[in-house]
Amino acid sequence: MLLYRRKLDREEIRPIHLTGSAVPLCSAQFEWLFNTSRVPGQHSDTLQHLKDSKHIAVYHRGRYFKVWLYHSGRLLKPCEIQLQVQKILDDPSLPQAGEEKLAALTAGDRVPWAKARSSFFTQGRNKLSLEAIEKAAFFVTLDDTEQGFRKEDPVASLDNYAKSLLHGKCYDRWFDKSLSFIIFKNGKVGLNAEHSWADAPIIGHLWEYVLATDQFQLGYTEEGHCKGEPNPRIPPPQRLQWEIGEPCQEVIRQSLSVAQQLADDVDFHSFPFDNFGKGLIKRCRTSPDAFVQMALQLAHYWDKGKFCLTYEASMTRLFREGRTETVRSCTSQSTEFVLSMMDSTQTSEQKLKFFKIAAEKHQSMYRHAMTGAGIDRHLFCLYVVSKYLGVDSPFLKEVLSEPWKLSTSQTPHQQVDLLDLNRFPEYVSSGGGFGPVADDGYGVSYIMVGENLINFHISSKFSSPETDSHRFGKHFRQAMLDILTLFNLDKRPSK
Repeated sequence: MLLYRRKLDREEIRPIHLTGSAVPLCSAQFEWLFNTSRVPGQHSDTLQHLKDSKHIAVYHRGRYFKVWLYHSGRLLKPCEIQLQVQKILDDPSLPQAGEEKLAALTAGDRVPWAKARSSFFTQGRNKLSLEAIEKAAFFVTLDDTEQGFRKEDPVASLDNYAKSLLHGKCYDRWFDKSLSFIIFKNGKVGLNAEHSWADAPIIGHLWEYVLATDQFQLGYTEEGHCKGEPNPRIPPPQRLQWEIGEPCQEVIRQSLSVAQQLADDVDFHSFPFDNFGKGLIKRCRTSPDAFVQMALQLAHYWDKGKFCLTYEASMTRLFREGRTETVRSCTSQSTEFVLSMMDSTQTSEQKLKFFKIAAEKHQSMYRHAMTGAGIDRHLFCLYVVSKYLGVDSPFLKEVLSEPWKLSTSQTPHQQVDLLDLNRFPEYVSSGGGFGPVADDGYGVSYIMVGENLINFHISSKFSSPETDSHRFGKHFRQAMLDILTLFNLDKRPSK
């Protein structure tokens, strides 16, 4: 992570280009990756970004530590970072009063956190310790649980892994930091990213570099230690000191209660779809993303027996400081296709025809969204202006009040040259996920890895009688297979 930050500071990371072209995408979001924290305010939050940071903040067993990243003017070597982490693991000290669950403040409602920050963290030890966290390069959690894929329990193990990275115990991640780097007891790792400063492709780009560099450039000894000889004279990690009285502890308890209610309600299902991937979909001469989106529409209809307003994120980084635009995947063409799949009187040829029309419409809308011709950001802009001018708009109220009951996003696989997935399949990333946007809806994230694998994350809420993430996952698998059969690929000569 620190080597990536150094490349970023030296402007050595090549701009990402639009696939198959010389057109660069805006790189503005990369600036916020490190040394960034979201600061709570009573009316609105602000982003605090530093040009540089020479330390990280580390959380372990309820204690906070400050770890310096440089010694004698140079970045610590991996073996020296390992030594510093080992000192934290060996530290027998107990958490101070109120320290263990302090980060729950960043997980609950924003106004209580903003008030607590201005009341209890503006002077003395608390101010210095909070600054050490907020001004860190990033936040690190040494998690005391074991996570990761287990062959003996593949479904629950991946679900728990993803759920832990999403929210943990609600007090062992500093959710305001741009990045919380989570290292589990058994050596598995992951990231929790704050969303206001950037979108998934930025974090994905960093993560691809981390996965490839850690193993294939830095590597480990046969015993599992970092290579090299550490300098034993490097100062040890510094324990952060707090004075957290009962009034502040009460705010922490309330924030934790709010956060745990939210977290306990998240029904998260993460799974690999390995029946086929974008390689086979491209043989169908259709867009892989459109294929997946049509499968999601079919799966949702099977799941709920109705259609819903659907959100798919499209990047707008062809424009300066561009973020996202919405592709409204549920169209009259997609509904026609789904209904044809439900109709036993329709032939495969007819269903395929409806699919191709729907997929082409989806691709057209995606291109429009990318090039500034979408509608949702314009509607939002009109809404902001109407608020500023004090103009009441029944149209905007109506349009913007409808919930996105199916919210979807594809994480791009960007640096395909970093890692040969055919030779090293165990180093594949499962991508990332997010919680549901609507109380009775689904959040779906997916990443197409290589030619033969698509990793999925499906979230919903246990409290909704309408949703079930595992049920939706089964519907989606079947929808993908059913759509593929329409193409009759086994009867076609392959080029």
